Amino acid sequence: MNRATARQAPALAPGTHPAPGYEVLAHLARTGWLDLYDAWSEERDCRCVVKVLRPDRRHEERLRDRLLREGHWLRAFTHPHLVRAYETFESPEPLVVLETLTGETLSHLIDRMPRRAAAADVALLGVQLCSAVHYLHGHGLLHLDLKPSNVVVDCGHAKVLDLSVARVPGIAPPGVGTFCYLSPEQARGGLLSSAADVWGIGITLYELATGDVPFDSGETLDESSDGNGDAGTGGQDDWYPQLEEPPPPVRSRRRLPRDLAEAIDRCLRLDPAARPAIPELAAALDRTLPWQRRHITAPSGS
Repeated sequence: MNRATARQAPALAPGTHPAPGYEVLAHLARTGWLDLYDAWSEERDCRCVVKVLRPDRRHEERLRDRLLREGHWLRAFTHPHLVRAYETFESPEPLVVLETLTGETLSHLIDRMPRRAAAADVALLGVQLCSAVHYLHGHGLLHLDLKPSNVVVDCGHAKVLDLSVARVPGIAPPGVGTFCYLSPEQARGGLLSSAADVWGIGITLYELATGDVPFDSGETLDESSDGNGDAGTGGQDDWYPQLEEPPPPVRSRRRLPRDLAEAIDRCLRLDPAARPAIPELAAALDRTLPWQRRHITAPSGS
């Protein structure tokens, strides 16, 4: 089977058992390297989401490792703003079972909202993202792919998805993440630190507040890359607008309270050292909330 034929290979049919104890209910989506299924867990007597490699990518050891690594992390982690994994399977094919989330992705909410999100909702989402990222950083991981399509919101409660490109701080190839959401240091490659995720929080809040990303990139890609050129982007020949100019201030696109706008803009400074630390950012966002909504999930410590 060649690549073109495999890409068109039919999804697993309803009733198929991709792993013991799990039955496919429906095919949800096909990405650049994955198939996602709505499935039933016999043990838990509930629905779940199953992630498997696409038929034409199953031979790629790097992608197998990437999927299983994400599953092992999400099984070990417990946080109210991170999706949970129930199980991982290495055979007959690598597979990760995730909880089914109610609500919508933030990207869908942004697309269908008749008007821009209220400033307090932008700030509260930021506090919740800070909480999830603070937890990941405490476990030695950078997320590196924060964006609206990786956040599910249900009744004001956010959960972060997808650790498929997460890695420990340190040297990384260019292009790890998603084209329009990369921090400058992710775009160029090199030393990545917690400041890269601060950028990810900032650009997510910018899009929620204004309805668009700050850069007119001419790209619509929303596939994440691990820097090895699989889905999305990721290469030294790619052009990244965030390497050439700072983003326009958020208040040039939308009227926001000054303190909230300043917090978002500070996240998007080109110099990683000039961005706030996660606890500092969480505290700044929390201070912009009405007092009844403060100190809900803000992380403490450094």
